Amino acid sequence: MEKNYDKLDIVEMRKPHACQTNRWQIIRMGMDIRIKCVNCGHIVTMTRRDFEKKMKKVLEKHEADA
Repeated sequence: MEKNYDKLDIVEMRKPHACQTNRWQIIRMGMDIRIKCVNCGHIVTMTRRDFEKKMKKVLEKHEADA
């Protein structure tokens, strides 16, 4: 799978969070990926492989200030 996400992008996961929101912001990328729920602020860390399996689509790309 081609990497089409980057740090600070907003993504949708396959299953919604317990707070009934399905918007997550990528806050750390490396060997693991750390995502934060946009609604309640809960942070989850998972392996890149698990993240790519569970991610549905990218909702918003982060606009970098050049």
